[in-house]
Order: sequence, then structure tokens, then C-alpha cells
Amino acid sequence: MSSFNLNDPRRVDVEGVSVSPDHYIGGQRVSSPNTFESRSPSDWDRVLAKVARGDAATADLAVTAAQEGFKTWGSMTPAERGEIMHRMADLIEANNDEIAMVETMDMAFLYESMRLRLVARGATNFRLYADLAIEHQERTWDGRGGAHVVQSMPAGPAVIITPWNAPFMLSTWKITPALAAGNSIILKPAEWSPLSASLLADLAGEAGFPAGSFNVVQGIGEEVGAALVSDPRVRRISFTGSPPTARHIGKAAAENIVPFTAELGGKGPLIIFADCDLDAAASMASGQFDDSGQVCLAGTRLLVEASIRDEFLAKFNELADKHVMGDPRDGATTMAPMVHPDHVDNVEGFVERAKANGDCIVRGGSRPSRLNYEPTLIEPKSNDSEVVQSEIFGPVLTFQTFETDDEAIDLANSTEYGLSSLIFTSSNERAVRVGRAVRAGIVWVNTFLIRDLTAPFGGIGISGIGREGGAHALEFHSDLKTLIIKEGTTS
Repeated sequence: MSSFNLNDPRRVDVEGVSVSPDHYIGGQRVSSPNTFESRSPSDWDRVLAKVARGDAATADLAVTAAQEGFKTWGSMTPAERGEIMHRMADLIEANNDEIAMVETMDMAFLYESMRLRLVARGATNFRLYADLAIEHQERTWDGRGGAHVVQSMPAGPAVIITPWNAPFMLSTWKITPALAAGNSIILKPAEWSPLSASLLADLAGEAGFPAGSFNVVQGIGEEVGAALVSDPRVRRISFTGSPPTARHIGKAAAENIVPFTAELGGKGPLIIFADCDLDAAASMASGQFDDSGQVCLAGTRLLVEASIRDEFLAKFNELADKHVMGDPRDGATTMAPMVHPDHVDNVEGFVERAKANGDCIVRGGSRPSRLNYEPTLIEPKSNDSEVVQSEIFGPVLTFQTFETDDEAIDLANSTEYGLSSLIFTSSNERAVRVGRAVRAGIVWVNTFLIRDLTAPFGGIGISGIGREGGAHALEFHSDLKTLIIKEGTTS
């Protein structure tokens, strides 16, 4: 039975799934006098919900509730918190298809990918951190005249701000270490895709999270988001989004001396050497158009060894021609509509400026509909071109060639970004040497998007600060205390 068939006249129907448009604060649904529209990219004329638009008063209410919730949640043992988090994972799995459908309608993520992969990852995140928190016990040792104890203490209310792409999975990735560490959370989803966060709130109530420990506040970043991150009662801030927004949040965090972590944009190189499996490399390159390129980890700069230029382009174009733009609920679709007309306008602007700059449009370069953009490949006239140096976050890749390994490394490291990198080569020696030289938070060799979730994850340069993943995230969300008891002290 679905957890979302709830009898509340304010809830809206999204493809048969009941969704609340209201905030979730202190264990209760809370409305706002103002709203904003959540529209479906698959049918832009359709308003999915008129969502509560939070303001400074909403933020104050949420932080107050989180302070109260922290008293209960933070005082529980890791095992007690873990039991509730495992129940949450069970509920996510039981409601997999409903969550996937709402996310598909709200941001046009491919339904089959959501259903088979990303919702399940949300459940995995809850289980992972529930178990890691139990393992993340006090460290004790004897030395220098006393017993030393390092204690991980919950920090307090944490504000979690998530992006509009893959919002369900990324929300669970960011809130679970905060919860496992004992912090209460206020989740602020992006205004372009807020609905799956509302489903998370329903499940949190059903799983048994204490009132105030799990809060969801919706609204515009400049309004409610700014109020949340500037509240001095907030003790942690975790953000995923753009560098310009991170700069504003970082200033607010610094004002209150609050630890702040940010996973930001990417402009990843996909380096293809002549000794690689060229079919696999071309397939991977064409796959960067999946989800209409709205993936921060994508390898958007194709760097190809000059000797295989023509052969690679022939294979790449053949595969790119097979992409299908369509409804995200259709299993044949590989490129769904993009999230918002304003975002397509932005992508189109990059391509039009590239044309004016004299960059070569190798393929694509046009907008067939209001919410779609063709898979596009641009060969820039120089490495300084805007399309090389700036994150586009759409189905637009650049193509450059190199002669030597050192030239490939120099090109790979030539932007301000440093989130991810992909390398294709059959040489283990080259994989290690080039992989070590490329400046990125994560480097994949002959593969993509696989990793151990306990490994550190984050960016270099303007791609972010701090690291998520495993114990790294738990430590960020904890206050560490060292207790030293002099040798010979007795009861």
C-alpha cells in the first residue's frame, strides 16, 4: 500500500500519487500565504502543484522546530537513530515506483532510471549512514600520562540545500550523514523540482523521526533559503548547486562561524587516448548527452588524441544520432525535456555566443522545442572559448585534440573547475600517471559513475569545498571533543 494515499484535501494528485504542497515543520504540515508553481517539463502548460512559498518567518519557525527536535534526536544513541533510518529505507523501497513517478513528472528525469537506480540509491544512503554511525564510535587510547577519549558530538540543526537535478537521490545523500550524526535537519529543495522532498517528509513521519528532527521548507532561494543560512542557531550548512550561490551562502556561514560544505559545478574532461577501446570511449562520450546533459559529473570536454580524431568522430556521431528526445515515461527516450524554459534559454545562449565567436558547431546547435535542445558538439577556436571554460549544464559538449600526454593533462587542468574526470586508455601505467596528474575530486578510468559511497567525494577549485561520503561526512556534521583523564585517577 502506498504511503502517500493520505486523506488531506490540500494534497494534489501527480500521476496517481498524492503529494502535499506544504512545508513539513515540527512534524506537521504548514502552509504559507504565498505559493509558487511547480510545472511539469513534459507538459509545461500543466501545473503540478501550487507549492507553499516560505519566507523569513517560515525559516524562523523551522529553525525553532529543529532546535526542539535536536533535543530528542541528538540525545538518542547511534543504534536508536539507526533503527529509524533503516525503517525509512524500507519505506523508500516500498514506495519506489511512486517516488520515481513524481520525480519524473517534476523534473523530467527518465522514469526507468529513477525507478531502477536512483530511488534505490536513496534507500542505500539511509542504510549506509545508519550503519556507519554505529561504527563511528569514540576513539580511545592511553598515552602521555592519561587516557584519551575522542567523542563525536551532534552539532545541532543543519540546513541542507539541494539542486533541481536528481533531487530525491541528492537530498538523501546529503541529509543522511547529518541525521546519522545526531543533527536535526531542515531540507530546502530547489524551487524547480520540490515535490519529491515532500514525499520524503511523509515517509519521515511514518518512519518515526521525532517531531522537529526532520523538516522540509520550500521556497525561493533568495527568500527562505537566505533566511535559513543566515540564522545563527544553525550549526551546519551543506549545499549542492552553483558557485555564485555558494559564495552568498559562504558569506552567511562565515558571519556566524558555521562550518559549510559545498559540492558545486563541473566541467569534466573526457580524455581519450589512441590505445583505448574506441567503441567504448565513443559510447561513453555519446552517453554524456543522457538526461539532456543535466549532470554535474558529466565529461563535457572531449579531449581526443589527434591520430584518432576522424575515427572517433565517426563513431561518436553514429551513436549520438541514436539519441531519442521524448517523454521521460517512455522507455525509448534517452533525452527528456530539460527542467525549465529559462534553463534552455541559458543553454541556447551559450551556443549562440559560440557561433558568434567563430567556434565550429560540429553537430546540433538548435532548439527543436521550448524544452528540448539538440545533442550538440562544438569545436572551439581556442581553449579560452566560453563553451570550454564555463559550465553549460545541458546537452552541449566541446571537442579538442592533443598530441601528447602532457598536452592532454594541461588541457584537462585548464579550467577553474575540478569535480570529475574520465580517462580512456588500455595502459595501466598511463592511467595511473595521467590520473594522478589530473586535478579533480574523482577520476574514472574506462568507466563512469561507479564508486564506493564511503570514499570522499567533492570538488577542487570552484567545484566545491569540503568532502562528502562515509566518515568524511559524519565528521563534518559532528563536533569533536577530546577528553583527557590523568593517569591514576580513580573513582
